[in-house]
Amino acid sequence: MARADAALAAPGADPVTAAVTGGREMRGSDGAPGPGGPWVLLLHQVPTKPDYLRVKVRRRLQRLGAVALKNAVYVLPNAEGPVEDFAWLLREIVADGGEGVLCVASLVAGLADAEIEAMFRRDRDADYAEVTIAAAQLARGVPVLDSAGASTGVPAVAAVAAELARLRRRLGEVIALDYFHAPGRAEAESALAAAEVRVHPIPPASVSAPHANFVGRIWVTRRGVGIDRIASAWLIQRFIDPAATFTFVAPRGYRPAPDELRFDMYDAEYTHEGARCTFETLLARFGLTDPGLAALGEIVHDLDLKDAAFGRAETAGVAALIAGLVATTPTDDARLVRGGALFEAMYAALRTAAPGRAHGP
Repeated sequence: MARADAALAAPGADPVTAAVTGGREMRGSDGAPGPGGPWVLLLHQVPTKPDYLRVKVRRRLQRLGAVALKNAVYVLPNAEGPVEDFAWLLREIVADGGEGVLCVASLVAGLADAEIEAMFRRDRDADYAEVTIAAAQLARGVPVLDSAGASTGVPAVAAVAAELARLRRRLGEVIALDYFHAPGRAEAESALAAAEVRVHPIPPASVSAPHANFVGRIWVTRRGVGIDRIASAWLIQRFIDPAATFTFVAPRGYRPAPDELRFDMYDAEYTHEGARCTFETLLARFGLTDPGLAALGEIVHDLDLKDAAFGRAETAGVAALIAGLVATTPTDDARLVRGGALFEAMYAALRTAAPGRAHGP
């Protein structure tokens, strides 16, 4: 039995706004539980038809690492990231004709916090076990490379490298959802490392042509920037508005001045649109068609929306870098500076990976 201490979304309210700006602080960057209880619950109902809606919601919940308490009741830790993930999903459910409620809760009877934590560890251990088994099989089947780097066996090096990249990506996804330190992580990392030492790396190939547009403006976004906002700020200053000024505000009740542009906020000029994250929205709205930027957009999309729509090999590594950056950089201005350097380096690597194409400045 759980006591719902704070309703975050209800019929008639926008779930993302309610969740992110509902007058409560969730867990901060230190991971401490927010007021109202240690858990956030999603209670939802989707129409019986079409059938794919239930499948879509179930897959999204799996991608978020949510644990099922009942058939239509799912739980995540009460932290800003999980709350926002649930809120975006609830918005999709409502848009598809369903309904739901998002709330923070404390357990009173029938189930203990430790039991829910054990459920999370059980699910993550199962995910880690899949990586461990696949990595061990890969290590046994990879070709031996001679001193010149040539393959002396089957399977082909490129195919092995692609599978290794997939496993790296999958391990990164599991780690990102491992809220309670499942013990299977160490074995998975060890198995993957053993496979990596026998695989000749195959670099990704992508190029871009740069683009610049727009004039100096004030760009406003929510405090506590993460992957989508850091990447979007870099994109704005690098390709859209070289003289941009960034301001960080509380998500609730902000009224922009006439000369300000908002991004990655509810009702912002540039934010999530359909299946796009804010970075992708900016690419589309400003006509930025550089393949290198498109590749970055795929990485940001998968990390922000957690739907593994593109599955690029670089995504897991970027996730780890951004997590470390956020954990060690308390101010938003500093996050944009450090994150901007990171995205500049990634863009440089992507746009120069394939020779013979225009690179631009």
